[in-house]
Amino acid sequence: MGFGVIIIGDEILSGRRSDKHLPKVIEFLSARGLALDWAEYIGDDRERITATLKRAFASGDVVFSTGGIGATPDDHTRQCAAAALGVPLELHPEAAELIRARIRETAGDKPADLNAPDNLHRLNMGTFPMGASIIPNSYNRIPGFSVGDVHFVPGFPVMAWPMIEWVLDTKYTDLHHATPYVERSLFVFGLPESRITPLMESIENDFAGVRVFSLPSVGDASRGEVFGRAHIDLGVKGEPEAANAAFERLREGVTALGGEIVEVEPGAGH
Repeated sequence: MGFGVIIIGDEILSGRRSDKHLPKVIEFLSARGLALDWAEYIGDDRERITATLKRAFASGDVVFSTGGIGATPDDHTRQCAAAALGVPLELHPEAAELIRARIRETAGDKPADLNAPDNLHRLNMGTFPMGASIIPNSYNRIPGFSVGDVHFVPGFPVMAWPMIEWVLDTKYTDLHHATPYVERSLFVFGLPESRITPLMESIENDFAGVRVFSLPSVGDASRGEVFGRAHIDLGVKGEPEAANAAFERLREGVTALGGEIVEVEPGAGH
């Protein structure tokens, strides 16, 4: 079971707003010993959203979908989720009560007319694909929803982020820190990637489950004399015992190739 995130909204693709969800989801997962496997960005196009959600429902992954669950003409996610599942939308009774409670709260001292057209329209935010369960919203009560392992939250971070954490800490505690994991890296100067590639390949062949990564940089003068030079962020990640042994092989191999090394403090990773 992997983890994925779908970020929906024309405003993200046009640059009108910057996405903040991806780094936050990565942070939430990392804090629980988990990792994000994939992410997709989609505009407000019903066909694309429906096709993407079909893949998500069929993936077997835990997927968070952000955005488009409101009740304005540019919100399509609820309808697309129902279409992807081949089921109708229906007003979720608990969602309806939460929305009515919110209407009463916003009315203040005045009596709330629950049958007013605008308030009846607000109930659309509680129409979910048949069989959905709700995700509580601690900010304003208007819930998100889940169908299986695909979870739908608003685009607003102040609402979405507590809802995502609630899902992780309510439904997937058995996965937290289930797989020990470490990531270690060093900075390599004076070697091109082509010289390092055979070493990387041999490490992945010799250490089952360990992945080697190479992130080259042309250098950044603002980071000082050392990191102003071209270098490679080179490292390994995987199960701690194997990854630590692979890291020693990596360091020895870089030294043998004549590379200059600046080490990064080892962290616990996930």
